Amino acid sequence: MLGSSDFRPVSLEDRDIFARHYERYPQVHSDNTFTNMVCWNNYAHYKFVKAGEAIILSSTIDQKTRYRPPIGPRDPELLADVLQLAAKSDDEWPFVILDPESREWIAGLYPQMNIVPERKYFDYVYLAADLAELPGKKYLTIRHQLNKFQKTCSPIVEKIGPDSIPEVSDFLDQWCDWKDCDSDPVMASEKDALSYALSHYQELMLSGLAIRVDGKIGAISFFEGQNKDTALVHFEKGLPDCKGIYRAINAETSRILAKDYTFINRESDMGVMGIREAKMRYHPHHMVEVHLIKREELEI
Repeated sequence: MLGSSDFRPVSLEDRDIFARHYERYPQVHSDNTFTNMVCWNNYAHYKFVKAGEAIILSSTIDQKTRYRPPIGPRDPELLADVLQLAAKSDDEWPFVILDPESREWIAGLYPQMNIVPERKYFDYVYLAADLAELPGKKYLTIRHQLNKFQKTCSPIVEKIGPDSIPEVSDFLDQWCDWKDCDSDPVMASEKDALSYALSHYQELMLSGLAIRVDGKIGAISFFEGQNKDTALVHFEKGLPDCKGIYRAINAETSRILAKDYTFINRESDMGVMGIREAKMRYHPHHMVEVHLIKREELEI
């Protein structure tokens, strides 16, 4: 029987464990990725346990823990153990399902259980070619904004490498000053996540782009491969000095990723309406849905 004490924190030293495991069991939602977990650890306190051939993840926010289905061979007995463990959590919604195949599996085993979608956690996945080429009438406004940005701001695009990391760090400080990161707990956590990603940029094997305007970095993106056909953009930030720079960093990142990937995952909107509107404006190909199970369902 699993217990909460069996789980240990996800750390940078566990990268190879997850890399090997995810080669066999590719992930489709950004929140299960190793980079996401280690970068956001100060906020969500990710833990894991190896149980036979499976890995089980948990996250704890405000001292309330949520568990996830086993990642590995389909084992109904192991799933039942995790559900029993989740039923002991103080969280009202202690069980999180981050992929459609696991949802179908669990619904088949427990047809009476109410499995509820949570829209704010859905990942947005786009055709890489669409984001790179912005074809047709539906992207007409974005193309106009990009053309105006190019003419007005004369940007220079470059890859982020070890030599540019100190300058990117200065950019992130400016971005956080503009956003007043320290005034909001979630923004402060995002600042920590960005700082961690930058400090461990090479160990995490991230790639990134920067856009310079008037010689200074005005926007950045960090990204990596998520699975064989999908790339994942973890962070995309820009300063307001030159209008259209967010459009530009999105387009430049997509042009690189479209060479190797069919899809680009740009993560969730966290229920923020401004972010949701911006993500919908790019016409996602599909969403990676997230479902929750209430504690009272597990107790039954």
